[in-house]
Amino acid sequence: MKYPLSEKYNTPELMGKIMGPNPMKLEEELLTGHQIPAGSVVCDLGSGQGLTSVFLAKEYGFTVYAADLWSDPEENRRFFREMGLSEAEIIPVKADATALPFETEFFDSIVSTDSYNYFGRNPDFLDRKLLPFLKKGGYVYIAIPGMKHDCHKHLPPELLLSWTPEQMDYMHDVAYWRDMVSRSGDAEIIEVSQMESNEEVWADWLRQENAYAIGDRKAMEAGGGKYLNFIKIVLRKK
Repeated sequence: MKYPLSEKYNTPELMGKIMGPNPMKLEEELLTGHQIPAGSVVCDLGSGQGLTSVFLAKEYGFTVYAADLWSDPEENRRFFREMGLSEAEIIPVKADATALPFETEFFDSIVSTDSYNYFGRNPDFLDRKLLPFLKKGGYVYIAIPGMKHDCHKHLPPELLLSWTPEQMDYMHDVAYWRDMVSRSGDAEIIEVSQMESNEEVWADWLRQENAYAIGDRKAMEAGGGKYLNFIKIVLRKK
């Protein structure tokens, strides 16, 4: 697919801030045809250094809470100001996804790009830790790295050039994630499907010169990409 919104951010400075396969292209595909009303208050869950939060605020006009456990809110606040966004448009918050510091039913929507697989593999997470903060009828949009077919019993040696079996346990296939979210009593499943963006977003990441991208090249240059995909999950709170 084409990425007219994400291409605006294709600069060395901004690409240097990505922490994995291009999150803005993932988010653009994830939100194609989205059902989030204009002007919504949105949680960017696992926002990292804030690129996806900027993207949500500038390209979609949402009021965004950039929630992340590991990034520095002050650094993100400076970055948001540099990108021309005010505190009324985008708010950095240091937050653990399993203990969110918000009022119940605070958000119109929750978006999570390339992070939900770290905290969402507990069957109770959706109903107990996430959906209470979403208004009734609100949507959850998730893009996560996955596998085309679950192969944890016999992990391909190409993948183990870059990642340990423990790291690979964060990545599963569409069937795994459909089963996981179907256990929720409070969410209606709208879609769980394979995304188109895999090769494109990985290529953007592997061009970076940080240690993590360089480490990931070993598996991908050996053909590990043929086992991997990205997965789109769309849920609606009942």
